[in-house]
Amino acid sequence: MKPSQLKGIERLYRRRLGVNDVVSPDMARELAELSRDVRRQIGVLANRFGEVEYVIVGDERGLLIPELSDYPLGKKLLRGLRLIHTHLKGEPLTDDDLTDLAMLRFDLITALLLNPNDTMIAIQNASLTPSAPAAAPYLVDPPQPLSRFQLDFAAFVAERESALQRAAKGAREVRGGEERGILISVTSQPPGEAADSMEELKELARTAGVEVLDTLIQRPRQFNPRYLMGEGKMREVVIRALQLGATLLVFDQELSPAQVRSISEMTELKVIDRSQLILDIFARRATSLDGKVQVELAQLKYLLPRLTGRGVQMSRLMGGIGGRGPGETKLEVDRRRIRDRIAKLERELAELSHGRYQRRQKRVRSGLPIVSIVGYTNAGKSTLLNTLTRSDVFTENLLFATLDTSTRRLRFPREREVIITDTVGFIRSLPRSLMGAFKATLEELQDADLLLHLVDCANPRCEEQIGQVEQILEELELADKPRILVFNKSDQLAELKRRDPLSFMKVRQLARRYGAISVSALDDATLEPLLAEMERRFWS
Repeated sequence: MKPSQLKGIERLYRRRLGVNDVVSPDMARELAELSRDVRRQIGVLANRFGEVEYVIVGDERGLLIPELSDYPLGKKLLRGLRLIHTHLKGEPLTDDDLTDLAMLRFDLITALLLNPNDTMIAIQNASLTPSAPAAAPYLVDPPQPLSRFQLDFAAFVAERESALQRAAKGAREVRGGEERGILISVTSQPPGEAADSMEELKELARTAGVEVLDTLIQRPRQFNPRYLMGEGKMREVVIRALQLGATLLVFDQELSPAQVRSISEMTELKVIDRSQLILDIFARRATSLDGKVQVELAQLKYLLPRLTGRGVQMSRLMGGIGGRGPGETKLEVDRRRIRDRIAKLERELAELSHGRYQRRQKRVRSGLPIVSIVGYTNAGKSTLLNTLTRSDVFTENLLFATLDTSTRRLRFPREREVIITDTVGFIRSLPRSLMGAFKATLEELQDADLLLHLVDCANPRCEEQIGQVEQILEELELADKPRILVFNKSDQLAELKRRDPLSFMKVRQLARRYGAISVSALDDATLEPLLAEMERRFWS
């Protein structure tokens, strides 16, 4: 670049716009002359005080927006910057321009449309606007000659920000202030399996108190190592999130720490995956000391590799020969504290595990048979325990309503008793990192003499759920444990028959194939066949 051109760029930095001006005629002419001279697009990013914060030199077709770390969004709806840039061939605002507007949330994006054949300059603006979900989140004005352009920028941006805030406030009031999420699945599974997994993710989100605004299932030819989905599709998701007022993205697949960082940097939204969503539910639901310790331990082990600093200032500072320099950075301190906390929790867990072992040994020495209820989450295990033993274990129509094991005595006729335990429900694709949170449940299962595998037979995916539970039991080396398959929620089959006769017939066939006992955990009169089979297993 020639010295005269560099001086022109330096002059742009010293320019100052009036707070009411989108762009002054003098700056517009200077941008146009310099752009024609270097044959590149040139843009400036100005703040609301009219100060030029960035000057960007692109190529003939576009600009590369720098990282705007000095103007973070946070909870703001507009960034506080406007982009004014040139279009060398007089072309209107492009899709890339509008994508930048939507993703970066500029106050305004302005294109100076240069006529290649004369010195005429036209101007075109686009701005964000509250819109219906099916509409674009921006408004694009028609081009007009610069000489006739008039807009009070300060009044315009104040009105636009107020309108966006009113729309966001209305959305929050309607939605009760919950987190508002878009659920995303990027998978190679067949469409049916992907849809089933997404339905389950919806239920997990509901349990965690997240309002689901939209869902997206993508089956790409190859996975993007940075964003999981393609960058173009990721941009579409960001624009959709802006339209709907989403506060977080929830991925059905487990994300690597690098992917979480990349997606968060692009979207400036909270990004979590299925594992973290389940951990959040665990944290809400755990009530016993055992459960709380196990959940916190799982959370910290999940968090540790995802801690990151930003930039060189967060890297380790070394000094001298083999020295540590000025000391540990905040990132290192955080990591050390988490490791220390993990070590402390593991010691606590070992002590709690020893206490559980002693209690289990006491039950074993009593000589009473031990029965454990297992099954998919929300199959009705706690309800069945309550009905069998006249107890009041917490129940709710949510996934993972029970995280802490409950043990009761079940009395049969002729003064016979068994010990029966309720356990945390299983779920598909349970990450290994979460298995520690199931430790108390797994210890109970090891000592069980009989497993009651409870199935929600009114669920359209009940056959797949049976397979998932059987697979987990096999992974836990419990496949050889004696068990009874119990089809719960039989009271809902009449409605299923009316609504979906094919699914009803499928359930009947499954019950015959597996030799399942049908019950309704809400109706103790339906439990007689189950009690008779349990009595036969232990005392026949």
